[in-house]
Amino acid sequence: MPAKMLQIPTTDGQADAFAVFPDHGKRHPAVLMYPDGFGFRPVLREMARELAGHGYYVLVPNLFYRHGPAPVIELPEHIGEEVRPAVFAQLMPLIEAHTAERVLSDADAYLRFLAIQPEVGAGPVAVTGYCIGGLLAMRTAAAHPGQVAAVAGFHGPVGADGPDLLAKITAQVHLGHAETDITPEALGELNQALDAAGVDYTSEIYPGTVHGFTMSDTDAFNPSALQRHWDRLLPLLARTLAGQPRPRLGNRT
Repeated sequence: MPAKMLQIPTTDGQADAFAVFPDHGKRHPAVLMYPDGFGFRPVLREMARELAGHGYYVLVPNLFYRHGPAPVIELPEHIGEEVRPAVFAQLMPLIEAHTAERVLSDADAYLRFLAIQPEVGAGPVAVTGYCIGGLLAMRTAAAHPGQVAAVAGFHGPVGADGPDLLAKITAQVHLGHAETDITPEALGELNQALDAAGVDYTSEIYPGTVHGFTMSDTDAFNPSALQRHWDRLLPLLARTLAGQPRPRLGNRT
């Protein structure tokens, strides 16, 4: 599949990003994929390739481009528990500097970029994210209700912005939570808030998981949970981007 590194103009400079899409000479629905807090790296490249193989143009931006091109900090091939504290000591200032204003400004730039790519078809896009990227995906969907048809967040603080954000979302939503990230009681409260906002969603705890379960370069990786993630994400994209029938409002597990 064709793949390339790109420079996307933003209000604060140029964001480096990775794009991959099927080599069919056709236009494809677009998916904006936000990385986790460790940022863009080989595992995100492989996940983007996997998704593109199902017929999508996938764009993975470097969230921290204001601080340099990816990788902004040096990461080991495997991010084990013994190195996480040192890695996060470097990453937290970057994450904290990535304010809501910056998130929305960058989202505007990424969606504008996708809209003019010759390989991207007309119609809505989807946004997916991991860890902090899940929150960014929700913010992007809330800010662009007419453009984002699907949003998925995995092992992330997706409810952090509260009901005001949820009320703005018109996209279909899937949220896959880690057991260590949310209690069943907190999940019930989040789902009640989604219900109250009228969001069409599924929201569930993935059994036997810890935070970061989709990332194969970390100790948190859970192969069965990664497959469950694909089993939830791919039908969501098919329904919303490929004209498949929509589920009933409020369908959730």
